[in-house]
Amino acid sequence: VETDYFPCGWQYFRRKDFMKSLVKGESNAYIYHASWAVNKDDKLVYLKQLGEWYVRDQCHKPVDEIMGGEAVDSGALASECCSAEPLITCYYSDWPSKIPCTDSPRNNPDQNDFWAD
Repeated sequence: VETDYFPCGWQYFRRKDFMKSLVKGESNAYIYHASWAVNKDDKLVYLKQLGEWYVRDQCHKPVDEIMGGEAVDSGALASECCSAEPLITCYYSDWPSKIPCTDSPRNNPDQNDFWAD
């Protein structure tokens, strides 16, 4: 399906099978975006739990603050801010996640944990 290459909120909320294949690395998705999220804070929660976040926390500020006022070199900025591995944080056990978040609370008490069969 063409939308499987560019998954969004529809897959997130309605296609648990697809989301499991995405977090296991078994899908052909090019990019996962959270344009459907209400705000930046929500986007960060979704992306961090999905294992699709690579920006270190200290880099959530203006570039001149990150680099200490030095001239910005894209290589130095990337090494300071970007992680080679996803930076995963669990928030809710019933939301799609890269790793099982079984110790996290449920966002919706009526839903099963994402990794429960």
